[in-house]
Parts: sequence; structure tokens; C-alpha cells
Amino acid sequence: MRILVLGSGGREHALAWKLAQSKGVEVFASPGNPGIARVATCLPAGGSFLSLAEEIDAALTVVGPEAPLVAGVVDEFRARGRKIVGPDAQAAQLEGSKVFAKNFFLQSNIPTAAFVTVDSPAEARRSLDGFGFPVVLKADGLAAGKGVVIAHSRAEAETALQTLTGRLVIEEFLRGQEVSFIALCDGRNVVPLAPAQDHKAVFDGDTGPNTGGMGAYCDGAILTELETREILDRVIYPTVERTRFTGFLYAGMMMTEAGPKVLEFNVRLGDPETQPLMHRMASDFVPALMAAATGSLAGVKLEWRRGPSLCVVLASGGYPGSYETGKPIHGVETAEATGATVFHAGTRTGNAGLETSGGRVLGVTAGGDDLPTAIARTYRAVEPIGFEGMHYRRDIGRKGLQSPISRGQP
Repeated sequence: MRILVLGSGGREHALAWKLAQSKGVEVFASPGNPGIARVATCLPAGGSFLSLAEEIDAALTVVGPEAPLVAGVVDEFRARGRKIVGPDAQAAQLEGSKVFAKNFFLQSNIPTAAFVTVDSPAEARRSLDGFGFPVVLKADGLAAGKGVVIAHSRAEAETALQTLTGRLVIEEFLRGQEVSFIALCDGRNVVPLAPAQDHKAVFDGDTGPNTGGMGAYCDGAILTELETREILDRVIYPTVERTRFTGFLYAGMMMTEAGPKVLEFNVRLGDPETQPLMHRMASDFVPALMAAATGSLAGVKLEWRRGPSLCVVLASGGYPGSYETGKPIHGVETAEATGATVFHAGTRTGNAGLETSGGRVLGVTAGGDDLPTAIARTYRAVEPIGFEGMHYRRDIGRKGLQSPISRGQP
């Protein structure tokens, strides 16, 4: 069976790595990266993804990033009878437009933060008077995980309004712990993945500007069974029922003292959450993906290794702002010799070997019988890796050492 993975980042490397472990599966990726090339055949992007899938006769296509989903790649595949994992263009608006999503939450009685929608900086300034600080400002469209600003003062909000252009959502700041809750859906049935926690801010202690994600860990202890059931009943099932959602529905949740509330929806696997998710998953993932693409997820269950897995992202100097590329990378083989898996996110092969090509460069991932062990193993594997300007957070997973996660506390 040939499976095509669309994308070139750490999420897609983790997917390809996991799928390549399935018997009888040949993995292709477009455009891929040097890490993906170790487990799959990488095909250049340029033409249509549909033509590519037809050319290699892919039995299944799995979409990594959000942009092709919002552009309607699933609709194109289905019109030609091609199996694909992802939502149609209409449902993809749950990520493609923050305004669409917030109105959907309101209409569906899905718990979320109070908000207003504004169309101009002047309207935004007037609307700020109705909120306290901190306050959250979100760009309406796709922004690669970086279109959100938490303003702690009026001055910070005014600065944000100079960079966040177009339609905006202004919403109350929710206090609590964030949880990434991802479910695989077939339009009717839902299979939840293990809970994970992303770390968005660039610096330790959740300080500094938001990024696409500086690390994540996956641990069954993040949510109680009661909390999992509440998220499924109040968030996931109502969404699938209303939209006939297929593919990966990612609910970014805030666990508040008043219960779970949705921060945002994504319509694909998270990055870097996919790295520890795939690392920790014990099941063969191919049957579940095929079931999602064919409307037959009923009765499917996924098994998980007992201990948690953790991913630390190594980023280019200056990220999430401007950064240089082409920096030689060393130490990856030594890191993997410790037992960790190093997923490539922003790398390329240059004249001198492996070099940087993006803001988030590598995702060092390891597991353990418990969270302290997973943390120690991952950071031990980070030590031999280096490239000019490399930086990373040193507190990934530390919140999880509180048991249970403190609700309503930042």
C-alpha cells in the first residue's frame, strides 16, 4: 500500500516515521525534508497534489499542514474518488477563520472565551474598553500559529494593532492550563488521541512572543477521564455532528476553574504535538487512518505506551522573528545514539551537509516510564546538537510535574 504524506515539517516527519513502521506500507512525501527522506520517498512539490497521488497511485493521502485543507484539497481528491484524511474546505474554515470559529462556538453552545469581532484598528481600540488586561488579540486568517498576541497593557495592545492587520477577534484572557485535544473523525465517529500540552511562548515560563510551538509532551495523566468525557461531549461530538467533520479535529483547550473552554480549533494534527504523539502511539496507525477516510471508525481504538513522550524544539536564532538559514547542523547522529528520535522540521542538505532552512529546525523526542525520566532523556539528547544561533526552551513538560495539572492557574 502506498501512502502519500503532504508537507515538509516536523509533524510530517513524525507521521512518515510512524507510517513507515507498518507492514506492507510504502511511504511517499511531498515535498518532504532530509529527515523524511530516511523513511520515505520524497517527491518535489510544484504540480497539484491530486496529480501526484494519481501518478504514484496512492491508496491514501494524509494532509499535514492547514493551508491545503483550507484551499480545498480534500474536495478535489474526493471528487476523483481518492481516499484522503482531512476535512472539506467548508469545515476547514474552523481553522481558516477565527471569526468563523468563534461564531460557530457561539451557535453550537461550545464553551469559549467572551469575544468581539472588529474590522478596523479604530473599532478595536473602542472595543478594548470592554475588556480588562491581559486581553487576547487574534488575526482572523491563517498565521502559522503566530497570529495571536496576549497584551498585558493598553500600550501592548496598541503595539499589536500595528502588526495585526485586517479583521480581528478580541477576547477575554482565560486562566488555566492549556491542553491539546485531538480527535480522529470520519464524519460520524470519533477516536480521541492521547492528550498533549504544547508550549507556544518562545522563552521559559511562557514568556515572550508566541511561536508555532517550542515543544510538547504527551501523557495520559494530563486529563482525567471525566475531563476527557466533558471535552468529547461538549466540544468534539457537537462539532462533528454539525459539520460532518472528517480528519483531525484539534481543540486547543484551556482547563479553567469553570471547566474546559475552547481557545481555538485546528483542522489537522498539531506541530509539535504530533512528534510525541507518534512516538508514544503503540498501535499501527494505518488502519485507523484508512477507517477515517472511508467512514468506518466505529469500534476503532488506539493503544498507547504507558509512559509519556516529550519533544523539545530547537529553533534558529531570532525565531519567531527574522532569522538566517544555511547554518550547518551537527550532533544529530550522536543525539539519536542516546535512544531519542530527532524529527526534522526546518532542514535541508547543503554543500557541507545538513543545514538549517527554517525557524523551527529540529524536534528532539524521547520517552520514559514517567515524565521526569522523559524530560531527562530528551534534554540529554539535545546536548550534542548544535548550530549557530540555536535556542530552545528548557522547561518543556515541567508543568506536568504537578499532579494533577492545576486548574485555573497559569
